[in-house]
Amino acid sequence: MTLKLRSAGASDRGLIRSGNQDALHSGTWLVAVADGMGGMAAGDLASAIAVGAITPLDVETPEDVLVAALQNGIKLATERIRQAVAEDPQRQGMGTTLTALLFARTGSCLALAHVGDSRAYLFRDGVLKQITRDDTFVQMLVDQGLITPDQAGSHPRRAVVTQALQGDEVSPTYATMVPRAGDRWLLCSDGLSNVVRADTLAEVLAGQREREACARGLIDLALQAGGPDNITVVIADVVDEP
Repeated sequence: MTLKLRSAGASDRGLIRSGNQDALHSGTWLVAVADGMGGMAAGDLASAIAVGAITPLDVETPEDVLVAALQNGIKLATERIRQAVAEDPQRQGMGTTLTALLFARTGSCLALAHVGDSRAYLFRDGVLKQITRDDTFVQMLVDQGLITPDQAGSHPRRAVVTQALQGDEVSPTYATMVPRAGDRWLLCSDGLSNVVRADTLAEVLAGQREREACARGLIDLALQAGGPDNITVVIADVVDEP
């Protein structure tokens, strides 16, 4: 038996925004969420560029090159965003978050890449854990002990990211982990995590085993909470298959 990744994703523009600047990839080996910023067309473009740059990684990859593959994908995304800004100066300032998970062909390892404030959560043995750390101004305040995590959720500057893919040098976070059968990963834009509590996320992840329905159920909760932003969700399950 070999561990495999099975995923499903969904996205919604929410109830306030006129368009959707998020992008996602939900594949066999790779899952990713990107949240664009910097004006309507430019935000759309930045997130699409980022996801487009790493989508070719959705292939069987040896575990010893997982991180290098993600690094190369992010480097390509950065170059393409830089080129897009050079082609049209009105795109100056556009950028995107990116959170991506790449599963090894052997099923023995996975790698995670993260920049910005889209999140990756791991639901394992009934416990939900946020794996990524937000690259945001309020997270810096939390780290410095100036505000509590609860205060961060309602802080007026909670949407201010401290780094994103914008065509210049960036320092993404990379990590590797050993997957287990039964693990459930949630990747999401802040349109979900800003308005739905972690304990509620855990309840849905535990209660709805069907991936597509789980993704839609989480989006529905964000909409019920006002849907102030675009909402993107990817559910990825680690399964034991022959």
